[in-house]
Amino acid sequence: MEALYMLWKKEEAIRIKVLAEMLNVKPPSIVEYLDKLARKGLVKYVKHETITLTDEGARLAEAIYKRHEALKEFLMTFLKLPEDIAEDDACSIEHELHDLTINRIVKLMDFFKENPRALSALKGVVNAVYEE
Repeated sequence: MEALYMLWKKEEAIRIKVLAEMLNVKPPSIVEYLDKLARKGLVKYVKHETITLTDEGARLAEAIYKRHEALKEFLMTFLKLPEDIAEDDACSIEHELHDLTINRIVKLMDFFKENPRALSALKGVVNAVYEE
């Protein structure tokens, strides 16, 4: 859903080939997944045509994307991980963490976005912890 959302935000219409390349899977795997999403009312998909997210699909995909971005920002901000590692780790852990844990990380990162002075104060501590 996250990859669909990213492509949808860019292009609004998504092609199977582009999605398959992005996820490094074969197109038949994408078609099977799309059929499941279409049955759930999350995408509009007709064979040999572009894919679009329904309103419900867009809401769900945006929530998943926001969770991923919050995890990535958390890893970069508080563990001082480089973006590429934070991206990979966010992909891995977002599927393993309990929803409550992820929701609290999202809430924490939203708080810091709204309160940059609080974040600035913590960054000094984080930088001291990871000084080499």
